[in-house]
Amino acid sequence: MIILVTGAGGPTGEAVSEHFRKQGHTVIGVDKQDVDLLDRAAVQDLAARIDAEHGRVDGVVHLVGGWRGSRTFADTRLEDWDDLHDLLIRTLQHVSLAFEPLLRKSDNGRFVIVSAKAAERPTAGGAAYAAAKAASEAWTLSLADALSDTDAAAVILVVKALVNDAMRAAKPEARFAGFTDVGDLAEAIAGLYDRPAADINGTRLDLTS
Repeated sequence: MIILVTGAGGPTGEAVSEHFRKQGHTVIGVDKQDVDLLDRAAVQDLAARIDAEHGRVDGVVHLVGGWRGSRTFADTRLEDWDDLHDLLIRTLQHVSLAFEPLLRKSDNGRFVIVSAKAAERPTAGGAAYAAAKAASEAWTLSLADALSDTDAAAVILVVKALVNDAMRAAKPEARFAGFTDVGDLAEAIAGLYDRPAADINGTRLDLTS
């Protein structure tokens, strides 16, 4: 399979990329130093290059993220919303619009985002983050509707937060209760290929339960 991982330079992207490579798949990992996902023309060019070389894409795992928050609701900075809009929404828009045609060419394509429990239960100080996550979910569900006549699926995976080995080493006393390990996330993404696209397209799979 041909798998595109955006945000591949972080611990989560590395875990997902390694998981698919170990399974023998071709992984195209991009990070901000490779392609500016806020530049729609650059993303379209990336899609065109992958199309020319491979003729399709079988997976797009969109892992560009970020968090902003405040102490109280009244302390919310709208500049944080601007940042999160770019990180969580605009990059998703550019990637999904560019790669939807390539997913249509796959006989088992998957488009995956990672969302957060905060989208369904926002806290007072997390208004900007929760709203951005909710918007990214709505956008992904629209993509799912667009893919409903294909063999591809768009899926939302929900976590409380993610944890990796470096975080554990930095805070050995922390429990990280309810967090999802990046390795477990990678396995969950790979597991989406074991289920029919029609069964999971447009679903929100909670990894915290």
